[in-house]
Amino acid sequence: MGVSGSGKSTLGTALAKTIDCPFLEADDFHAAKSIEKMRAGVPLTDDDRWPWLDRLGQAIRVQVLDHRIVVAACSALRRAYRDRLRQVISAPIALILLDADSDELLRRLTHRAHHYMPPSLLGSQLDTLERPQPDELAITLDARQGVDLSCEQIVTWLLHLRHE
Repeated sequence: MGVSGSGKSTLGTALAKTIDCPFLEADDFHAAKSIEKMRAGVPLTDDDRWPWLDRLGQAIRVQVLDHRIVVAACSALRRAYRDRLRQVISAPIALILLDADSDELLRRLTHRAHHYMPPSLLGSQLDTLERPQPDELAITLDARQGVDLSCEQIVTWLLHLRHE
């Protein structure tokens, strides 16, 4: 989880490969209308997000039933969005928040090609972000560190959770 440009897709792809499970990209579940809104620099509303979260949650649920574990890259910025995913998935979820300062995020968004999310929406995402609460199973990682190190830290964390 994290704002646009934090590296969710890059890390998610690598993590799924590391632990040999499916990877789902939440961006693939947006309605065409929502993509056009974002491309035009218009932030999404909760009414835009609920069906998207439901579609993503259902896809995660199917993958969990088939494979027991799945990695998904999703902004999941607000607690309500994460709660909605939990409700739809009906299985435990572990969150990895990729954290970086706004200058680094803006640099990444400015240099990213072929994505509909314009840098102008970064401020609204940062304003919306609600960090995971103590009752949520979550870890926060520095988005600037290498993907290999992040994967190693996540696998270690997940193994620790498994033995608790």
